[in-house]
Amino acid sequence: MATHDRTGLGEFLRARRARITPADLGLPAGTGLRRTPGLRREELAAVAGVSVDYYIRLEQGKETRPSEAVVDALARALRLNDDEHAHLRNLVTRGARPTGRRTPPGRSVRPSLSRMLDTVLPSPAYVLSRTSDLLAANAPGLRLLAGIEEWPVAARNTIRYMFLHPAARRLYVQWEQVATECVAHLRGIVGADPDAPDVAALIGELVVKSDEFATMWRRYDVKVKSGGRKDFNHPDVGRMNLEYELLYPAHADGQRLVVYQAAPGSSDHDAMLLLGMSYPADNVAGRDSTVEL
Repeated sequence: MATHDRTGLGEFLRARRARITPADLGLPAGTGLRRTPGLRREELAAVAGVSVDYYIRLEQGKETRPSEAVVDALARALRLNDDEHAHLRNLVTRGARPTGRRTPPGRSVRPSLSRMLDTVLPSPAYVLSRTSDLLAANAPGLRLLAGIEEWPVAARNTIRYMFLHPAARRLYVQWEQVATECVAHLRGIVGADPDAPDVAALIGELVVKSDEFATMWRRYDVKVKSGGRKDFNHPDVGRMNLEYELLYPAHADGQRLVVYQAAPGSSDHDAMLLLGMSYPADNVAGRDSTVEL
């Protein structure tokens, strides 16, 4: 009988193995009915250069501390990208650490970071916790997340918003893509700090309340948040395609600053400027949108 997969290593390996076919690795398909999609355990073990018994122990959670060479071999065999490879290393490192509940990171935003929200105006900007709680925002940044101000301050979380607020599906033109990236980001956090109560609480809530989140969570995608572009269909200012950058300040408990922008003179920039106009003052950063719990 398999032991409890405390680290999540086995879950990750099974999920990634299911995505690789023999043809992907230049292997013959073999004979007989394949009961599950993807590679068989013995096929992956052969490609990675480990014994089948050892690999089975990894998936069952009986072995949680493979060597760095084995980790790298598994990453190559599973065709992991850089983010997934780093996640695999985190899971292995987790197996070497004692478990125990830790105090969630602080939610206070440094004054210097709060001032940056005004410095980047008229660009929409906000500060998120590592689990994407909305900790502070300038006026256009809060208004960009249409309808989130309807929620109590403590409930304002951009991943919760993505899956549980009806306005989010209308706001994000590529909703499924953005939602998938949110879930993949959360997966990465679990790999780095699996026993954190704030992470577990958010995941537990969303698995129960959103079937789509639960389905995406089972896919086990992993991606580190970085900059990019998002296409919005905002109820007040219409369509706009904005670039965004993520800044991770040092010694900020995993907080990140998100800043949106558009090329001056473009229709996207004009729409972005409208976000900061005629917005209630009690919702700007430093007042209602600043969360300190």
